[in-house]
Amino acid sequence: MSQYVSRLGSSRVAPRLRFPAGFSGSFPGGHRKPRRIAMLSVHTSPLHQPGTGDAGGMNVYIVELAKRLAAINIEVEIFTRSTTGALPPAVELSPGVLVRHVDAGPYEGLAKEELPAQLCAFTHGVMQAWAGQRPGYYDLVHSHYWLSGHVGWLAAQRWGVPLVHAMHTMAKVKNASLAEGDTPEPAARVIGETQIVSAADRLIANTAEEADELVRFYEADPQAVAVVHPGVNLDRFRPADGRAAARDRLGLPQDALIPLFAGRIQPLKAPDVLLRAVAVLLDRDPALRSRIVVPVVGGPSGSGLAKPEGLHKLAARLGIADVVRFHPPVGQDQLADWFRAASVLVMPSYSESFGLVAIEAQAAGTPVVAAAVGGLPVAVRDGVSGFLIPGHDPEAYAEALARFAQAPELVARMGGAAAAHAQRFGWDTAAAATADVYTEAMQAHRRRVRSR
Repeated sequence: MSQYVSRLGSSRVAPRLRFPAGFSGSFPGGHRKPRRIAMLSVHTSPLHQPGTGDAGGMNVYIVELAKRLAAINIEVEIFTRSTTGALPPAVELSPGVLVRHVDAGPYEGLAKEELPAQLCAFTHGVMQAWAGQRPGYYDLVHSHYWLSGHVGWLAAQRWGVPLVHAMHTMAKVKNASLAEGDTPEPAARVIGETQIVSAADRLIANTAEEADELVRFYEADPQAVAVVHPGVNLDRFRPADGRAAARDRLGLPQDALIPLFAGRIQPLKAPDVLLRAVAVLLDRDPALRSRIVVPVVGGPSGSGLAKPEGLHKLAARLGIADVVRFHPPVGQDQLADWFRAASVLVMPSYSESFGLVAIEAQAAGTPVVAAAVGGLPVAVRDGVSGFLIPGHDPEAYAEALARFAQAPELVARMGGAAAAHAQRFGWDTAAAATADVYTEAMQAHRRRVRSR
């Protein structure tokens, strides 16, 4: 009982948001955009540190999108599951963005795979927050990931508002390209995603490929799918004072080849491919050992939690433990410094809906070597801002890294092109496009209601 102290039935007055100045309730042309949306993120909080547990790119996506939506006068209330009793029921993340903590299950020790059993409790918490407001308080529900989609489906129907859903990852896509030894996504998730695709008024896909996968794997209505590329915080992720200064701050050698892995440590992200590639590289060129450092920045997640020391043991077995440095997840500002310091970011993932980390690294002036999967061919310009590798053969990644080792000037040249490429992906653009999707969803919903 000490882990689960319910706040249900609290008599506290619901917190009010500070609305940004200059409110305008309509888009040009007279179509009203939403005034306030309920954004749902059941399994991971926007307040959590990315790179730990289940927190990753989706956390960054939700935080940045919500802030930019508030900046264009759309209030956002983010509902997420409470994972500690120390947090208040609601926290203002920034002006116009409120995070609401919902009690659903024990605060600690609950794996993501166990969360479907808590969706009823989570839905109750969302409904209770809504019940304390005036009619029409929320204009739209935007759910993230399939767990949130099920709550959003019910909430949108109960409130009589449209549902916009973002998959972020899809079970059928992940199961089609599993890493060796990884656990397939369960049938319950496949069924759940299929139901959400059918129920949503609009689906937001990160790339055209993801949009095609929604249609191909889940029979989504092509007219209901909108492609909105995620953004990057260009104020935080930028070349700034350069690679040498970043290396000095992080205590890294100035003349080293530094291939970086940054992200959650799990088979899906394939950090083992980077370690195996480094072993191949050093076997071919033993002299390189004295001038290579391989940082792995992140924490175990997902199926990687079963063997949290697995990557350390692999480095030892490969004989490269002396050049690999493991670092815990870091905040966004320090992560930007890691990107600046690296010679190249390596992303050998088996599946990526977009690959936000790739854009962040490029915005900081660092090229990327990535698997040609999911959204990464959009995030990385092959041969210009980095190299795309078909498959996950460590030999192929070793060859790409060897190009940077043999021609150090390639880091600066490709890094400059990478920074220029990343300018296309600002969050302001993503927020404006998302707001357009909201408006379309509201129009379509009104038409449907009138036709009944």
